[in-house]
Amino acid sequence: MTRHRATIGAASDTQPTSPPPTTTSPDRDAREIVATTVRFSSNTTSVDVTIGEDNPAVRDFLSMLPLTLTLEEFAGREKISYLPRKLRHRGSSGADPESGDLIYFVPWGNLGFYYNAEGIGYSEDTIHLGTYDASLDQLEQLEGEVTVEIID
Repeated sequence: MTRHRATIGAASDTQPTSPPPTTTSPDRDAREIVATTVRFSSNTTSVDVTIGEDNPAVRDFLSMLPLTLTLEEFAGREKISYLPRKLRHRGSSGADPESGDLIYFVPWGNLGFYYNAEGIGYSEDTIHLGTYDASLDQLEQLEGEVTVEIID
């Protein structure tokens, strides 16, 4: 997830333009989406992510839950996991990630828990999904098979 990857041009989104299905109620508004808590749980720990904004990528991610993912260490900066499919993201803004952010990296179709975002800058390919408050020890334990579900 480092910005050392070469990217050319703007991110493309070949997904259909119709809104993605959602597991949230049809009348759920942006305030409720933003307030959603998603729990990532392993056998030894869990990390809660508070959704930070309402955008197409967030809504599509929430529509996939619950699911099981495999998390792994990446580049001494983040824990990553590949989703079963790429998120519909057209209309989602890029981001300048910080430590404590959960992001979606468009080119690779993966989630990233940044814990060392020093030197990472803004990218249209990085979409902010939410924030978490967990120690490095908790993140180290959040490896292998992880259950992801909406808890609030």
